[in-house]
Amino acid sequence: MKVKIGKPKKNRKVRISIHDYDLWSMDTTLALIIAPMLRTLKEAKQGSPYVEDEDVPENIQTISATPTEHEYDVDEFHHNRWDWVLDEMIWAFTSIANVDDQLTRQEQMRLDNGLRLFGRYYQNLWD
Repeated sequence: MKVKIGKPKKNRKVRISIHDYDLWSMDTTLALIIAPMLRTLKEAKQGSPYVEDEDVPENIQTISATPTEHEYDVDEFHHNRWDWVLDEMIWAFTSIANVDDQLTRQEQMRLDNGLRLFGRYYQNLWD
């Protein structure tokens, strides 16, 4: 099935082919696309959005950073927080793409968190 979506930006042609087998394991199919896109975004990123402290380890939270001169300045860990979130999302989608891997309980919790972060920061996936 070929799908046409939305208005193309700047005459961009988008053609998507979806086969029955893509639907059988749609989570894996999407992970095969999302994981490399996230890796490319991380490598090419030119900025970082605001990331909530509750979503990252304490050592890179704003409370661990040296206070900034102005409240609108970004702290020393601003970009580290976004990199950490991207890494967790990349890890989650890479794990899903590797369907043969059996995850431990701790790994499953990390995967679930990576998917939660993907949903929470979905609209920040831009460069």
